[in-house]
Amino acid sequence: MSRRRILGALAPVVVVLAATIAFAVFEPIQVLPRIRVAPGYRLVDAEGRRLTSEDLRGSITLYTFGHPGCGDACAPILDTVREVLRRLDEVELPDDVSFRVVTISLEPLDEPELAAFAAELGADGDRWTVATGEPDHLVNVVRGGFRTWYEATDDGIVFDPTLVLVDGWGVVRGDYRYRTQASDADRIVRHLQVLTDEIRNARGAAAIAYEAAHLFLCYP
Repeated sequence: MSRRRILGALAPVVVVLAATIAFAVFEPIQVLPRIRVAPGYRLVDAEGRRLTSEDLRGSITLYTFGHPGCGDACAPILDTVREVLRRLDEVELPDDVSFRVVTISLEPLDEPELAAFAAELGADGDRWTVATGEPDHLVNVVRGGFRTWYEATDDGIVFDPTLVLVDGWGVVRGDYRYRTQASDADRIVRHLQVLTDEIRNARGAAAIAYEAAHLFLCYP
């Protein structure tokens, strides 16, 4: 192969490499990490309807976990969810992307009990859904998939209060279980904007820049 052909073949690679290096230097955008794939599940909501992970495809979903009467253990999580919902107008969601909250009851409940739990939380069943499932399935989904520890004891259910942010492709993009100087609500609202910016802008040639942002760990 002639030198000219070799140079012609290498030119696109050089351009991409140069663009990637330039990105590493200037870092014009930020992304949320792709932490892991969220678990698939089959649950039932407070109205007796089936709720699956596929039903949430295309939506940005914030998952929380709890049980009726969890009191102080749930209070910070509930305060965070309510503040995030109040502040959604700060986030420029694309028209074709919705934001949902799903609270998974760690205690299997029948429909009236689940409806009472939803009322206790103030979940409207539209943007905020409460759901539960069979004990073995809950263990697989919550402990195995969402990596949130919980255990039923003689004194009730004990668990690790956690919020998990999942994008419309079913990938975990935020895991909030450790306190920071910024409140969880502030972090989640900020992360929602970063994620929606990626959804809106990572198309065509810009998709390469966003992949470079993931490559260089340009996280907020």
